[in-house]
This record gives sequence, C-alpha cells and structure tokens, in this order.
Amino acid sequence: MSQIDVFVLGLDEANLRTLGDVPGSVRYRFHPLLSPEQLQRGEISVPDLLAAAQDELDSFEGDIGAIVGYWDFPVTTMIPLLCDRYGLPSATLEAVVKCEHKYWSRLEQAKVIDEHPRFGLVDLDAPAPPTGLRYPMWLKPVKSFSSELAYRVDDDAEFTESVKRIRAGIDRVGKPFEYFLEQLDLPAEVAAAGGRACLAEEAMSGAQAATEGYVHGGEVTVYGTLDSLNYPEHPSSFLRHQYPCQLPAPMVRRMEDISARIIGQIGLDNSTFSVEFFCDTETGEVNVLEINPRHSQSHAELFEYVDGVPNHHLMISLGLGENPDLPSRTGPYELAAKWYYRRFRDGVVRRVPSKAEVDQAQLEIPGVVIDVIPAAGERLSELDGQDSYSYELAHIYVGADSEAELQRKYEQAVRLLPFEFDDDDEFDDDEEEAGR
Repeated sequence: MSQIDVFVLGLDEANLRTLGDVPGSVRYRFHPLLSPEQLQRGEISVPDLLAAAQDELDSFEGDIGAIVGYWDFPVTTMIPLLCDRYGLPSATLEAVVKCEHKYWSRLEQAKVIDEHPRFGLVDLDAPAPPTGLRYPMWLKPVKSFSSELAYRVDDDAEFTESVKRIRAGIDRVGKPFEYFLEQLDLPAEVAAAGGRACLAEEAMSGAQAATEGYVHGGEVTVYGTLDSLNYPEHPSSFLRHQYPCQLPAPMVRRMEDISARIIGQIGLDNSTFSVEFFCDTETGEVNVLEINPRHSQSHAELFEYVDGVPNHHLMISLGLGENPDLPSRTGPYELAAKWYYRRFRDGVVRRVPSKAEVDQAQLEIPGVVIDVIPAAGERLSELDGQDSYSYELAHIYVGADSEAELQRKYEQAVRLLPFEFDDDDEFDDDEEEAGR
C-alpha cells in the first residue's frame, strides 16, 4: 500500500503520538515542516519562515499529499499561502485572518449575532477606555499568542498600566501579523487598525466552554463541546479542559447554533475551527469569547479517550480534501480532561521530573499522559505562550468515568512529579505556590 506524505507545520513529539492514533494512520507518512521553536520563539520573520518552508517542500522528491498544522499564528496563516502555492485544499487566507484579527472577528460576529460583549479599539498613543464601555474590561492586542498580553482591568490605574505593557510587547506578534494583512483587501476600519492595535472588551462572566467543528464544502459541522474550568483562586488561568461538556443541553445547542452562524458568516471552509464561550447558567446568557480557525491540539487526547479518535483526524481528512467522519463515544472512558499544572510565581527551574519518573507515573495511573513544559535552568517568565498571570509546569491528560476519578488521578499524578525552583525562600508551601 502506497503511503500519503503529509507535512505538518511545527510537528512536535507530543502530537506525533496522537497523530499515530488517527484512523488509517498506516496510510500516512508524517513529515515535520519547520520546528515549533522556529515558528514560535524569538523574533518572527514571516518571509523567512515561508521561504524556509518552501525550500523544504521544493526539495521533497515525492508527492505532497497535504500541508496541515494545529498551532496558532503564524501556522494558521501560513497554511493557506503554502497550500495555494502547491495546489492543496485549505481555508482562504482572508477567512483565517477574519478569525485571527480580534477586531475584524468582532465586526463579522456583530453582523449575525448579538451574543458578544461590547468592544472597541484603544489608541495606544493616546489611550483611553472606548466610549460606552464599562469596567471591568479586558485589554488585548488584536493578535497575540495564547493569552499573552491580555489583561483584566478594573479601573483607570490598571488600564494605564496594562496599556504600557501591551505597548511594550505588541510588536513581537503584531508586526509579523501585518505581513498577512498586506496580502488582503481589508475593510477600511480593519486597515486603519492594522495588526498592532489594542482591543478593549467588557468582561464577561459565567462558565467557560468551547465548541469544536469543521467545514467541508461549505457545510458547517460541530462535533463536540467542552468545558473550560479555571483555578478557583486564580480565575484568569485555566485549570482544565473537560470533555464532554456538562452544561445544560439547551445551552450546548445554542452554542452549536451560534458557532455555525458565525463560521458561515466568516466564510471559513476546508478547515477545522473552535469557538470559545462564556455561559451564564442562571440567566441562560451565552457570549462568544473568540474564534480559532483551527482545532485545538490540546483536546486531541480528550477526544481519543471519549470518542476513540483524536481530533487530528479531521485536520488530516480536510487537508486531503476528504469529508471527515468522526465516531462518537467509542473510546474507553466516559470523561476526559487536560489539566494545567501551574505555578503562580516566577522562578528559575532547578529540577524537572525525569523521563523515567514521568514514565513511572503514567504506568502507575491508567489513562494518564504527562507532558512536562519547562526545562531545568529556564526562568518561568521567559517561557513562550504563557498567560499573563501564571506559568505552566505540565499538561496532564486524564481519562476517567467520573469527575471524582478525574480529580483523584490528577492529584496522584501531581504528587509523582518532582519540580524544584530557585527564589522560593519566602514560601513555605510549594504545593500552594504551584496552585494544586
């Protein structure tokens, strides 16, 4: 049987593990296309990245079956350009950027739904809260990695301080993002904002959740809904993503309907997507937080635990021009979660769990997979892709048949992961410091 060569932008070891579990994986030969470090660390030069990717692809002697990726910017925006060059299926650059540019995305959402917060741009040279918006609000660049440079502000003093931080750091992603904006015929208000603008949105409240779906031939399909739960003491940092969603069925159906409407409005096609929400179970109110023109690689193990197939399967199928078929509830567990084991204070990592210790923990606890994030010697505040309030130590994937079992397995895994840090002298309880 001949194999299909699939190039994956930013292929990493953790996701290669789940890519090997997609249906018919023996059909595929996965090739790394640039490294995660090239794509996400340090200064980002989009022309250099595109040239390097094209050099690798042009030197390949076989047939390129698909070019895919599961990371955020710049992967999401590079894929349409590369696929267009090599005649492969993908979403259009315009549709992807409509999702990625937070201000443009809100403008598109407002055309078809009311379920979004009030929003407006902030002039970083003469900053002031947009007219009509009330505290508390969130300030964030129109494009950033993960939750970098996103700040909740409750008053004018916090607004001023957060603007200073955003202004200082906005160029790292905003400047290369403008390369993609230059390829498009932008609406006047988006062109005026550019890629280095700051968005303000009134803060939303309630439970957080997300839909995942895909579009093939213009038909939008939502195949799963997940809960996103935060640390109780640190409500701006994720504790875990959990699948399937435990919110009331009518609220889940409403999120699915809203997702289909906004994805249709944006014109995304031949692509996976995820839409993040805030849901108030007391009032029934549902509001869109953001749209991602990709599935979440963070959820691959979760879908595999519960549905029997990692969501990477849809990415590959669409990359090959095929209509995906995702089974439901055929996995070994009723529930699954990705836990974010965090530390809420900066420090230098003195020791991380060894591979042998991680392997032993995974052996002792069935249905657990652990990915350690920092390396010994790294300062936590210098890690890429962190939120503005905490630092990730490990991702712990857990499959279970109840929430109590999810919690028990997670806590057992944490106990088996020895981390040590410098600069902890004033803290007597590392366990509390790590947010357990």
